[in-house]
Amino acid sequence: MSANFHPLVYMTDYILGIIMWTLIGRVAMNIFQKENSEFFFMKVFVRFTNPLIKLFKPITPSFIVGPLVPLYVAWFFYMIRFYLMPWILGYSVMGMLSFPLESEISRQIYQFFNSFKF
Repeated sequence: MSANFHPLVYMTDYILGIIMWTLIGRVAMNIFQKENSEFFFMKVFVRFTNPLIKLFKPITPSFIVGPLVPLYVAWFFYMIRFYLMPWILGYSVMGMLSFPLESEISRQIYQFFNSFKF
């Protein structure tokens, strides 16, 4: 990892990132499956994200269509990761691909594809 942050910073970002991407995954999965589907992955997305959606219900506008509510909640986690975390750490801007979770994933993808000899 390029920056020297305390491991707790990385752990916090990873947890917030996983929550954010799980909420986004629920919206994407909902395009193909109903929320009450018997499909295992849809059940997992719904079970893990319902408590968060209930927690954010008081600040969720009523005009947002039900299947898009998880995306609205994911936006809060994105904003926390993009604005609040750098501010807490004392940075004004962290830059593109500065999220530790996504940076690590992109680094692994790059190494995987770079290992092929064409």
